[in-house]
Amino acid sequence: MERIGVRQKMSTPHRFFVSPVNYPEESEVVIDGDEFVHAKTVLRVEEGSEIVLLDNSGNEYTAIVTSVGKRSFSAHIAAVNVGDKQAKTDVCLLCGALKGDKTELVVQKATELGVSSIGVFRSRYCSAYLNENKIERLNKVAREATKQCLRSVAPKVEYFEDLESALASVQGYKNKLFACEFAGRSDADITRIDGSAVIVVGSEGGFSDDEYKIAREKYGFAGITLGKRILRAETAAISACAIVMFCLGEME
Repeated sequence: MERIGVRQKMSTPHRFFVSPVNYPEESEVVIDGDEFVHAKTVLRVEEGSEIVLLDNSGNEYTAIVTSVGKRSFSAHIAAVNVGDKQAKTDVCLLCGALKGDKTELVVQKATELGVSSIGVFRSRYCSAYLNENKIERLNKVAREATKQCLRSVAPKVEYFEDLESALASVQGYKNKLFACEFAGRSDADITRIDGSAVIVVGSEGGFSDDEYKIAREKYGFAGITLGKRILRAETAAISACAIVMFCLGEME
């Protein structure tokens, strides 16, 4: 019997990313690599366990574990559904590379908030550097956050060597917002936006006057402020994502 004032915890099947699934033509799937190691050593997945498979198509495949080996386990797909936790609006975050593990924090929280893609860039006052291993680590963080918040598609994390390359990659978005700490006022009313949006937030060093000018005049970005207080770079990125997602109706 459930005790008064205590809510019973509902368990959800563990979720795993796999290669593209060709279902119903193929219903047997093998899970190996990092996902297998996590399943066996941390989650203790056993034969007969119900799991959910994700292949970044938007589908969620309910499956039953049929066998567990030393380096992989197999599962039989029993049903497929379209995931219902994805945001309806395409939102991209472009964030300056941050020191330490702060970029990982931004990727994790932006994923939880529903952004569809994330770009990390170097700019004039950026002092952090990312290599291929760090980019793969960020994509792994995005996948883990995707599973945790029950999304079905993980945002892809890309790296741009300079700010202009990042700005040029998002020209198709309807709303282009450039958060700048020295902007005197916002050029766009975030509370009234609709349609796809891209948000640009700088690194700890912020942006130069020239970078801000290029973003506005060459790439059509609207400068925005995030209030009177100076926010840490990671706080600004996460806050901007939350504000935009709320104004687009994605937090209802």
